[in-house]
Amino acid sequence: MWQAERHQRIRALLGTFGQVGVDRIVTELGVSRETVRRDLKELEDAGVLRRIHGGIVPVQAEGEAPYPERTGQNLREKRAIAEACLQFVSPGQTLIIDAGSTTACLSEHLAGLSGLLVFTNSVEVAANLSTESSRARQNRVILLGGDFISEPPSTHGMTTLAAIASLRADLAFSSPYGLTAADGATSMVLEEAGIARAIYASAARRILLADGSKLGRRGRISYAKASEPDHIVMDAGAAQSPHFAELRKLVGNRILC
Repeated sequence: MWQAERHQRIRALLGTFGQVGVDRIVTELGVSRETVRRDLKELEDAGVLRRIHGGIVPVQAEGEAPYPERTGQNLREKRAIAEACLQFVSPGQTLIIDAGSTTACLSEHLAGLSGLLVFTNSVEVAANLSTESSRARQNRVILLGGDFISEPPSTHGMTTLAAIASLRADLAFSSPYGLTAADGATSMVLEEAGIARAIYASAARRILLADGSKLGRRGRISYAKASEPDHIVMDAGAAQSPHFAELRKLVGNRILC
């Protein structure tokens, strides 16, 4: 088993169970304890977990609240962004949407449209688009397979990335941890960045959703230059951020507030 796959499996176990013993990891991965120890040290050094006696526990990303808390933050702004995104969507289109509180909000609005085919790694997006009323509007949603993690509830890993690579969508929607003119769209988690990068590569048009609180924040991994999305959809209050002018100067009228 390759190191990248082992790391993803370890993250998946941690996301599912919250705390995982070394013995269980050895059994699940089918490798030696020494290999697991090396992997855990590397993941701890990368800031994605913390080793304790006999096992591991998650480390909350710096500056990022737990996902259940994030779903209620800036809710009015997220709803405004979601509503603004509808102007880009037409019946019969194919969409790819990644996981996050803003894209989950978007999916609630998309459920009121019709004739959409949506691929997603987000359990919440899939649930919102598979309601009885959404199905009555001939919307179809396909949840991509892969390793499951609980925050946010979604799939990741090699299986998910391979599925995305085979798609050709009209639109891709992604929401970053942070956004700056210099670093572009960033994530705190390597796997999340990989998913966002993959959906952008598989879509004809790429749309970034970011409320004003994300301006000026920098995650660990950049997945798109600020100039890469075809549109950056923000709330009206984002224009008051001290970082807005620099971003506007770089991307011009591709920002929609």
